[in-house]
Amino acid sequence: MRQFVAFAASLFLCCAAQAQSDYPNRPVRLITPFTPGGAIDIYSRTIAEPLGKRLGQNIVVEAIAGANTISGTQQLVRATPDGYTFMITTMSTTVNNRILFTKLPYDPDKDLAPITQLSYGTVLFVGSGNAPYIDMKGFIAWARTKDRVTYGSWGIASWGHLAGQILKRDLGLNLEHVPYKGDVPAITDVQNGALDTTFSSPTSAKPRIASGAIKPIAMTGPQRSASMPELATFTEQGVPNVDLAIWVGAYAPAGTPRPVIDRLQRELKAVINLPEVREKMVAQGQTPVGNTPEEFAANVRADLPKWEALIKASGAVIE
Repeated sequence: MRQFVAFAASLFLCCAAQAQSDYPNRPVRLITPFTPGGAIDIYSRTIAEPLGKRLGQNIVVEAIAGANTISGTQQLVRATPDGYTFMITTMSTTVNNRILFTKLPYDPDKDLAPITQLSYGTVLFVGSGNAPYIDMKGFIAWARTKDRVTYGSWGIASWGHLAGQILKRDLGLNLEHVPYKGDVPAITDVQNGALDTTFSSPTSAKPRIASGAIKPIAMTGPQRSASMPELATFTEQGVPNVDLAIWVGAYAPAGTPRPVIDRLQRELKAVINLPEVREKMVAQGQTPVGNTPEEFAANVRADLPKWEALIKASGAVIE
């Protein structure tokens, strides 16, 4: 009996190793927990095509928006942990959500396997193309003449939401947050006058900035983005405390074999270092990273106390 168990175990390990060495032998599903056509969806598709070529399989991108990335993350957690489903998301999934929600339908530490931190990014603050201001000084003066100024973001406790709450607190402005499922619908409402301002990725905003439909006011982050070097940061414009950069990362379901995680990490790092991909990422306001799973996890742990303090200080709550 003991010999049979040992034989069965060795046979299972042999088959598992063979399956991993053949990985991937069918299309791979890439979940993006944001709206179709939004910044992270475009980002994911930028990576998907060259990644598919390197893996020798199609990468099928599926946008599953809702509940501050929770809907898409639940789909990832329910997937078979075999490397044929992974997710590209922002820090909202594993940092902001665990601080904001008392109960999550997933455990960021137990249910998700980090693959790599893909990049750091910046966020724009934009207003209508017809707005009577062109920078933060003008915006502040204008906002102080209003009983209420609305601003959009891509969800509760997103960096856009938090940045707006910081401006409300520090500048004494009556800013009212309006959450959206993505930054594109918010930009549309700024353009048509239903919303005063919004936070947005450079990817989503730049085409409408170019057309004059909206105008950039300031940029978050510790330094100007290579995608829009002409736009001054909040700090440069005399508005501190909005200088944190947000990150984008890749995750697999917990239990995904380590050789598969390592393969995905290597290929993703190679993809974001391709000149044509780096150029697109920089244009999207992203600085490529591509670290190891361990480095990624360590950065998340280091981020937690900073963002916890920021979220609590901002007064952001589930509405």
